[in-house]
Amino acid sequence: MAREYRSMAEVRQWLAPRLRDAAPLLFAQAEWFDALHRHCFADMPVRVAMAAEGGAEVWLFLHDRGERKAGALANWYSFSWAPLFLGNPDERTQARLLERVAAELLRDCAQIDLYPLEESGAVLAALRKAGWFAVTRAMGGRHVLDVQGRSFDRYWAGRPGRLRELVRRRGRDRPFEYAVHHELTDGLWRDYEAVHAASWKEPEPEGGLALLREIAGRESAAGRLRIGFARQGERAVAAQLWTLDGDCALIHKLCHDAAFDAQSPGTLLSHSMFAHAIDTDRVARIDYGTGDNAYKSDWMERRIPLHRVDAFNPRFASAWLPAARAAISALVG
Repeated sequence: MAREYRSMAEVRQWLAPRLRDAAPLLFAQAEWFDALHRHCFADMPVRVAMAAEGGAEVWLFLHDRGERKAGALANWYSFSWAPLFLGNPDERTQARLLERVAAELLRDCAQIDLYPLEESGAVLAALRKAGWFAVTRAMGGRHVLDVQGRSFDRYWAGRPGRLRELVRRRGRDRPFEYAVHHELTDGLWRDYEAVHAASWKEPEPEGGLALLREIAGRESAAGRLRIGFARQGERAVAAQLWTLDGDCALIHKLCHDAAFDAQSPGTLLSHSMFAHAIDTDRVARIDYGTGDNAYKSDWMERRIPLHRVDAFNPRFASAWLPAARAAISALVG
């Protein structure tokens, strides 16, 4: 059996509790996709495809981009995107389920793009077997730290000398006070917004702050929020939004007041946040999210390559030229 849903409310009503039990991670929750769609893709209809076999299911959360094009329901806030399986299917069953949902999408969809995928092989094979012309290519990565039981002091001793020296010099006179909060209040969020508005960051994409506020509130209620501040007196000069995802700490957003650039409040706050995650929360991993920003390699020790899959339906002439371009792009890397 294969079918599609065009209403996130319908999907969330009965799938959300099952996903929470089967896949407790943030980016595998119906609530995450619902919030992401409402805040960042509200002008694009949702398109949720599923296939079932016995007690096993696969779900693909997509959005309709118009002109018979669909894409993964994901953006820069998504650390990863993947098909969601229920019922613990083995690899062969997963392959059959993916092929069925790919065949369902083939009926009226001309193009599909899926990103960010950690593993693209199974999706690529299923699309091709169902009749799609599909290619994959590496596109960026995520930087992670596997703590491996270390204390923060042991971890910090292994950081690059330039980073340790920067923290030592900038923190020598204790220019800021640091706090990591587990519960969100209106006052803390106002402080976060004030720092964000004064930061060097480009303006947040439409819906971005609203999405972060909803996620922060939800994770606060669940005890998984870690929102940190560096303050000079009463003034917040740097802020970071983290959450706990099982035994992993996720770094969602960093910002600092550009007027304090010379004092490195963001770097000093990171030092405090990493210490809290490692020694207090005792996480097994810290994930910096998507993006190959140079500073991330100073804090992290491993890069997870991410992939994009582009699929084209040969039944539609409109897909032929984009398919040729994607094939050339995949070849030249």
